[in-house]
Amino acid sequence: MLGFSRLAQLAIGLMVCATARAALAGDDLYRANTIVTGQGEENRQIGFKACLDTVLVRVSGDRRLPKKPEMAGLRDKAGSFVAEFRYRDRMEGIPIHDEQGTHDRPHDLTCLYKPAVIDPVLASLGSRPWLAERPRLAIFLATERGARHFTLTAGDERGAPMRESFVNAADPLAMQIAFPKASLLSEFGLDDKALHEMDMAALDKAAKLAGADQALAGSIVWSDKELGWNADWRLATGGRTYSWQVRGVSFDEAFRVAMRGAAQILSGNGQPE
Repeated sequence: MLGFSRLAQLAIGLMVCATARAALAGDDLYRANTIVTGQGEENRQIGFKACLDTVLVRVSGDRRLPKKPEMAGLRDKAGSFVAEFRYRDRMEGIPIHDEQGTHDRPHDLTCLYKPAVIDPVLASLGSRPWLAERPRLAIFLATERGARHFTLTAGDERGAPMRESFVNAADPLAMQIAFPKASLLSEFGLDDKALHEMDMAALDKAAKLAGADQALAGSIVWSDKELGWNADWRLATGGRTYSWQVRGVSFDEAFRVAMRGAAQILSGNGQPE
């Protein structure tokens, strides 16, 4: 029979685990969003499928899950996993005109899920929830398009669309990011060329001065040949530096690849493809 002290330790451990899960659930970890056309049943089912893919990656950090063959059957019953859902008209405030109805208007569909439902789905896919506190990443990015090149900073007007895009890429993964100030980059001698050569240990130190936990470093270079951006990313954890890349994409997709890769590494799911 377990002694009182052992029972107390077990109870405290369960309380800590429950508190950690509750905090994450309270932060909308088990939530997913997508855009659908109108509120009709057909488009709703399409949205449920997209949201299922999103929430499984969001909760686990493993971007490989949607590619698993078992997902086909899970998507067929995607609506059964949803605890509740809501819509927001993306054209709210704009009057309906001509023959347009609400079924034609784009809506944000938000799906909310319960851990007791999603966690077993993850287990069936050989995965698990990533419930540890997610580190805040400082983005150190060098950009180049022809003769135009710069490093992405917190206040530079040139980088405003990229900063917004990066934030949009981080949100579906429940990740937070920060952008260094130009003065910090100057202090570390980090122009767009030096950034390629600086090791991750030094960048992680700079990340802390930027109000983050560690660094995500990368570069994007426009390719006329591929009519898109070529992006390379680096992140260090557990004494190892990981590298991954993508070629010929929009900068929105380049940043999604960056954040998905970072989440996959930090969640313990290994090297991004």
